Amino acid sequence: MTEPSLVPGPAPEAGSLVLAATPIGNTEDASPRLIRLLAQADVVAAEDTRRLHGLVGRLGVEVRGRVTSYHEHNETARADELLDVVAGGGTVVVVTDAGMPSVSDPGYRIVERAIERDLRVTAAPGPSAVLTALALSGMPTDRFTFEGFLPRKAGDRARTLGALATEPRTMVFFEAPHRIAETLAAMAVAFGETRPAAVARELTKTYEEVLRGPLADLAGRAAAEQLRGEICVVVSGAPEVQASVDDVVGEVLERVAAGERLKAAVAEVAETAGVPKRDLYAAALAARPAKPAK
Repeated sequence: MTEPSLVPGPAPEAGSLVLAATPIGNTEDASPRLIRLLAQADVVAAEDTRRLHGLVGRLGVEVRGRVTSYHEHNETARADELLDVVAGGGTVVVVTDAGMPSVSDPGYRIVERAIERDLRVTAAPGPSAVLTALALSGMPTDRFTFEGFLPRKAGDRARTLGALATEPRTMVFFEAPHRIAETLAAMAVAFGETRPAAVARELTKTYEEVLRGPLADLAGRAAAEQLRGEICVVVSGAPEVQASVDDVVGEVLERVAAGERLKAAVAEVAETAGVPKRDLYAAALAARPAKPAK
């Protein structure tokens, strides 16, 4: 039995726009499907054509179709030109410098336009810096949010982080090496110095490193060392705030004053706040205004 070729017959993606994930560091992470798409596509639209040529050289792939640039400065203007190829039955493959197109990279606008034109859009999934950093961070992965790059100006960054201070989900950020120290320091101010976090750099590469610890410690280390390479920061979500009986007894009294029965108000507030019903009832009784003497 002969092994299947990586470049089989007619491409099933004919007449499609394909978002294709490329390695984020280790070339061996390139999928067989990516290799076939690069070889067979009618057009390969690359964020940086020089990096694309470097990648296909390492993969030993010959790109037979047309190679064109597709980056943040021309993605809107070039979208329809590329989609005309798809409309004519061709295959257009969009790749970025690393990872999945449209995730903090070009790709969103052409997908939006393809949907408007009722053209087929699909993806060749693969490496993702966001998911890799999240998996290696040691933080909860059941719920997370990707925040991309923070604003460069200190005031804008502080406001963005302040709005995220109570976010309960694990947060993933991208950051440049020359800004990582001040970003971590700003996070320590906004989220608290003891908030657990991880700094993942050079993922899947030879010098891959994941630093874990409280934000204040990571900020200090980043200030003392020169962290290089592509960097992801993963920050634990805000801890759940446990309400106390004293916090919610006022709500019970307000509801009683509005005409609700004490027992009913206590039962509902206790369930919502997660406090013992018996303790809340006793506190509400003690806090109720004394009835005037007759």
